[in-house]
Amino acid sequence: MTAGEPTDAEVVARSLSEPEAFGAIFDRHADAVFGYFARRVPRGEVPDLVAETFRLAFDTRARFDPARVRARPWLYGLATNVLRHHLRRARRERAAHLRIVASPDAVTGAEDALAASLDAAAEWPAVAAALDTLADIDREAVLLLAWEELSYAEIAEATGVPVGTVRSRINRARRQVRELIDRTGQLPVDTNRRLPEEATDHG
Repeated sequence: MTAGEPTDAEVVARSLSEPEAFGAIFDRHADAVFGYFARRVPRGEVPDLVAETFRLAFDTRARFDPARVRARPWLYGLATNVLRHHLRRARRERAAHLRIVASPDAVTGAEDALAASLDAAAEWPAVAAALDTLADIDREAVLLLAWEELSYAEIAEATGVPVGTVRSRINRARRQVRELIDRTGQLPVDTNRRLPEEATDHG
């Protein structure tokens, strides 16, 4: 958004009477939402999740808080719910598949394929392994901070919890991630990216 352009809140408000105006929200934030999903699921699943997020955003735009200048935390909150639903459905489908498949070799192959896809997507193998041990709510708070670069206040807005709860979740996750990495003796491969504990509250 450049100087002189309407804020996200103004665009959303305008879209209530001019629905086509909502396209500006997509143009401004689609890349960020795409990246949010691309860091969490296989790339082929991303477009549908992005589309679902913006569909929900459009359908619920009347509930957008006009006091919020930026729409991105709101969109991340919607994306988090879309992702949670998608992963639950994927887990149920995998469980059903594994129940149906009779061969132990086939089961092992499915698990290996899943592990390989996760490893291929992880830019930090050690951090990815550590994050996988966290509770879902703690992991999401850390990823919103370290990957999406939201402030603590924006994470609270996105996840619908108080800022103090966000701080507690991130501090707990930081300790667990650091302890696991220290035990394994592994360090993140990409040293240009911030470790979760190096991310700061910039809001």
